[in-house]
Amino acid sequence: MHIEPGFVQPAKILMANAGALTVAAWAAKEHLIADIARAPWTIAKTAVAAVVFSVFMESFSMPVGPSELHFVGAMAMYLTLGFLPTLLGFGLGLIVQGTLFSPWDLVHLGVNSLSLMLPLIALHYSVGRKLFDKGIGTRLSMAQIVKLDAIYYTGVTSMVGFWLWIGNTQTALADWAAFASAYLLVVALEPVLTWGVVNGLKKVQDNKLVQNLFVVHELNTTR
Repeated sequence: MHIEPGFVQPAKILMANAGALTVAAWAAKEHLIADIARAPWTIAKTAVAAVVFSVFMESFSMPVGPSELHFVGAMAMYLTLGFLPTLLGFGLGLIVQGTLFSPWDLVHLGVNSLSLMLPLIALHYSVGRKLFDKGIGTRLSMAQIVKLDAIYYTGVTSMVGFWLWIGNTQTALADWAAFASAYLLVVALEPVLTWGVVNGLKKVQDNKLVQNLFVVHELNTTR
């Protein structure tokens, strides 16, 4: 989901940075401060999300058209660590990944953060949060995970298209389409990992560490 340096003008990069900071501030105000008092493990979950996301990012990366194809692991993180840690983990993970491995990506930190954060917010408040309704909401199945991945990566690829559309470099629609279609591979593979991780943690959900660090006990799964 990376936008390579040079595609977006500096003024628009500043606007994206301001937008990413606004999203982070909103998340902290609406969720983090209250969650720290109620659930102090939220900070640890966020740190785990950042590290896991960085590892996923580095595990597979392939240039496709104007961007890059990455193994993100978004739903595995979202369904096991929760909305807020995953949301903030994306931004922190991009900082870690950029600082340690790809410093040139830090130029578009705000751009790339929004490409991941905004689709997750839309997913969570439309269909995702029903899965965390204390076991009485929507049952989680493989079909549900595929649906979540499809919705999320449609948002991610749409965000990449938006940045290219407002960018200062002409990008052929076919180049963006090649990038978007490449994510079909991710949508096909990630649900298998997510299903395995969720069910693996569900088997040990009574463990105190698992209860504190993960949110799988809030999910109602079906085979």
